Amino acid sequence: MSTPPVIVGAAPLRPEDVVAVARRGARVELDPAAMKRVATSRALIEGLADDPEPHYGVSTGFGALATTFIAPERRRQLQLSLIRSHAAGTGAEVEVVVVRALQLLRLQTLASGRTGVRPVVVETYAAMLNAGITPVVREYGSLGCSGDLAPLSHVALAAIGEGSVRVGGELVPAADALAAASIVPLELQEKEGLALINGTDGMLGMLLIALHDLGVLLETADVAAAMSIESQLGTDAVFAADLMALRPQHGQSASAANLRGFLAGSAIMASHRDPAVCTRVQDAYSLRCTPQVHGAARDTADHAALVASRELASTVDNPVVTLDGRVESNGNFHGAPVAYVLDFLAIAVADVASISERRTDRALDPARSHGLPPFLAHEVGVDSGLMIAQYAAAGIVSELKRLAVPASVDSIPSSAMQEDHVSMGWAAARKLRRGIDGLARVLAIEIVTAARALDLRAPLDPAPVTGAVRERLRTVVAGPGPDRFLSPDLEAATDLVISGEIIRAATASLREFDTTEGAVR
Repeated sequence: MSTPPVIVGAAPLRPEDVVAVARRGARVELDPAAMKRVATSRALIEGLADDPEPHYGVSTGFGALATTFIAPERRRQLQLSLIRSHAAGTGAEVEVVVVRALQLLRLQTLASGRTGVRPVVVETYAAMLNAGITPVVREYGSLGCSGDLAPLSHVALAAIGEGSVRVGGELVPAADALAAASIVPLELQEKEGLALINGTDGMLGMLLIALHDLGVLLETADVAAAMSIESQLGTDAVFAADLMALRPQHGQSASAANLRGFLAGSAIMASHRDPAVCTRVQDAYSLRCTPQVHGAARDTADHAALVASRELASTVDNPVVTLDGRVESNGNFHGAPVAYVLDFLAIAVADVASISERRTDRALDPARSHGLPPFLAHEVGVDSGLMIAQYAAAGIVSELKRLAVPASVDSIPSSAMQEDHVSMGWAAARKLRRGIDGLARVLAIEIVTAARALDLRAPLDPAPVTGAVRERLRTVVAGPGPDRFLSPDLEAATDLVISGEIIRAATASLREFDTTEGAVR
């Protein structure tokens, strides 16, 4: 089915709208009423442009040059120079999905009628998105204040027909891509250059993508944990609803409910419920405290989503055209609200990966795995089993801990001390993207490990849900046996995690299984 178009300007964008345009190539359509607001505010800017009194961003320079009056005949050159000079990014190309999110979010602000651009500017940005024209944006350049200046400038540069873009994965000159799509390059007028580059769109776009991906990964983390708890003969008694109610943290309760459902009907769990069989008083924290850690990450994501929703409802520009017709300077471009939650999420990502790696390590240690062979090897002493898979998880977790160091506390002054405190929100977002990828890989390693451990518990059967996940994994990763080239298995498992296939296999099985009666419907 084709993805429905996203309407821009009628209401604040939803997180799912951003994901649809950025990741699935959904088309955008401009709200007619929004375009009328755009035209009205532009008329106000054009009136100020004729005023002999200087107005910031309209008839003056920018930043530390805000008091420099610019004569009317030089203002178009001023806008062009602004874009060219600020498109100063360097480093590797930023991913297409991130750039498309950035383009869409800037388009939403332009369509608000609060920036003072001409309607043609809004239409051009929409046309570029619909034509699949993705400007080349570089990794480094943004301090997160005044917003994401350099990344947004690279997008604006493409809109005026300069620089390079990606179309269908191919690198082409922006002018050629615009011409092929019958888009006329913009000739920027007063105020428009500033309106195109003053915003938190890059960091916000990455936050929204991260929240979408993290939603899948946190559900997958519960599946992986259930498989580990089951295969390591842990207890599910500690996840009881009444015990969770003693500490009414929402995320914790949700995670515990998942674990109860995923483990229901397990013959492996039933095999050691008798106290005469299992003499352990308590499981290790990495098993027993799974809901507490996974739940805290969920609550952190919920807080970040609240901040993101407010940012989606914002119009970030400087200066801004107010509802009563004033043109006012402001500081709303500062990325602190977004930067803080990006850093907060990086902490949660690192900790969820950390507890996952600890569960993996327990499964490989015969002193703690309760009857499983060392490293789950086929022939102990000859085979190494999953020994080095755990090394990989440990290495990733170590990096995620470094990435959890907050970027938002590391302000550095710029622009001749005019911008003397910056958010570093772009940097916080970039490291979170790497953290999300690392978490997916750590969870994939846990699932590969736990699935092999479940196989080694035969003839006892796992729960219907964990068994279904194991069988889905077995379509791309073979079961126990002599050592083989392991890297392709880990990559295949990671693809299942990232695509959501693991959680889809779990939820499909859960729907079929009545956890109250313990019977297949």
